[in-house]
Amino acid sequence: MSPECPEWWFTCAVRHVSRSTRQGLGHYDGVAAAQSSDGSGPLRRTGRAVGRALHLPFTGTAKGIRRATHAHGAGESGLGKLIELHAVNGAGDVMVTVALASTVFFSVPTDEARGRVALYLAVTMAPFTLLAPVIGPLLDRIPHGRRAAMAGAMLARALLALAMSGAVATGGLELYPAALGVLVSSKAYGVVRSAVVPRLLPPGFSLVKANSRVTLAGLLATGAAAPVGVGLQQIGPAWPLYGAFTLFVAGTVLAFTMPHKVDSAKGERKAMLLEHGHAPRRPGLRTVGPSVLHGLQANAALRSLSGFLIFFLAFLIREHPLSGQSAAVSLAVVGVSAGVGNACGTAIGAWLKARGPELIIATVLGLTLGVAVCAALFFGGLMVAVLGATAGLCQALGKLSLDALIQRDVPEEVRTSAFARSETLLQMAWVVGGAVGIALPLYGSLGMSVAAGLLATGVALSVRGLLGAARRGTPHPRVA
Repeated sequence: MSPECPEWWFTCAVRHVSRSTRQGLGHYDGVAAAQSSDGSGPLRRTGRAVGRALHLPFTGTAKGIRRATHAHGAGESGLGKLIELHAVNGAGDVMVTVALASTVFFSVPTDEARGRVALYLAVTMAPFTLLAPVIGPLLDRIPHGRRAAMAGAMLARALLALAMSGAVATGGLELYPAALGVLVSSKAYGVVRSAVVPRLLPPGFSLVKANSRVTLAGLLATGAAAPVGVGLQQIGPAWPLYGAFTLFVAGTVLAFTMPHKVDSAKGERKAMLLEHGHAPRRPGLRTVGPSVLHGLQANAALRSLSGFLIFFLAFLIREHPLSGQSAAVSLAVVGVSAGVGNACGTAIGAWLKARGPELIIATVLGLTLGVAVCAALFFGGLMVAVLGATAGLCQALGKLSLDALIQRDVPEEVRTSAFARSETLLQMAWVVGGAVGIALPLYGSLGMSVAAGLLATGVALSVRGLLGAARRGTPHPRVA
């Protein structure tokens, strides 16, 4: 067939198209094979995209939390690590609280619940009164093992939570010694945490502001973990304790990620207070100036109010819910009010960085007394919620300011002892208030009058001294 023939041109065209098609298909097969071999095919790409979409909320949340906790120099100073550790601590504690509350309070009638709660306070708090004074001096002897002390407190609570998981369903007496152990371990962690805050203070941070950020992280974690604990409770009574075990194990690991300067002895010296030519003696809460003592008296009044309101309102609302609401909803309203107030108080504490701690304590104590008097005169659902919110806000501000006073005025040699002793006294004030709330007849106006009386006692003992110390300024103790 000659080139001039039309059939020849047609045949060549067909052959060219066929050859191009084969080459194109071969090229496509090669590309597809290459894509499959390096894992970048369409299916793989889709899978990776779905994985990133599912993973993003968790990684994004974690990065957001890390940015918040490490802001304003907290990451460089190490305060951010303590904030994260305290958040885990708060979440674990609320899991234990959910498990115990469901066993001791909600699962039985009101009269039996009052007996169980009274037994819990007696069995748990009476030995705590004897053990708590030992915590501070013991921790003072291990200033170079603070990370290990916090990790040990976390690990002890993890093991105790696991031990309680077998007894929580029956509510047997073996539950109470384990609850005591959890309480002692929690307080041991608390006093060490408070003592190390000054070592992790970022530049430009006041002690009140640093304490506020740490405490606020614990409150937010508590609020996030509480509904999770309630959800786990629906699976089984032991499941919140399994959750607490997991969190405390994580806290044990986090404690060892704290900066090494937490354990460093740099800057420490033996502190002995000299007074009016007498022999040196170890400083205590009464020998470091009036601010710490009066601040402790005021906070004891606020803490006794907290214990009173928790138990009195819990039993009162079970019998007489707020108008138009069920008992569960009424308890939730009061609890949320107190929690929101506590969170707001902690946030305000960070804002009041330039204010004196003495003035803050005196102000919040007077404010709480005024609201308690109004609640006694005009008792009702609204005033109960307002009192709960005010008590939460003022207790948070008062405790942050007391911590700042101890961190400011107590020498470091005995600072952990001071925190342990203050925590013991405040815990006992909470127990006294709770015992009064359990024993008191369930009449709303009577209860609010008793609450006002507790606060009035604190005002009489402390406010004048606090205002005087704020006016003249409190000298730091002399050390040799």
